Amino acid sequence: MERLEIKVIEIRGKCPVFELGDRMVIEGPQVKLDETDAICTHAFASLLPYIVALRKGIKPKELGLGKGERAYVQCLDPGEPYTDGGTVIFEIRVVRNEAEKSMESR
Repeated sequence: MERLEIKVIEIRGKCPVFELGDRMVIEGPQVKLDETDAICTHAFASLLPYIVALRKGIKPKELGLGKGERAYVQCLDPGEPYTDGGTVIFEIRVVRNEAEKSMESR
């Protein structure tokens, strides 16, 4: 089962939910709450279509979200001068579990 690690790498403006370095962990369709620092509905709306695609094995470059193995997605909140908040940039990394890695090498 694919595991995604989503990390906050930049905050432009003020974010009331995330701090730099916070992460969300997704395993299959489940948000691993015990490994997740915070969840924001605005940010999750931005991330969800890409979470599904990346879990299905589509590469970030094919989605136009990165040049390598990591995808980059931005929160919906545009920040000042339009809102009092700010936007967050997330890095999404696909992590395969050890059982899947060993099956691929056969």
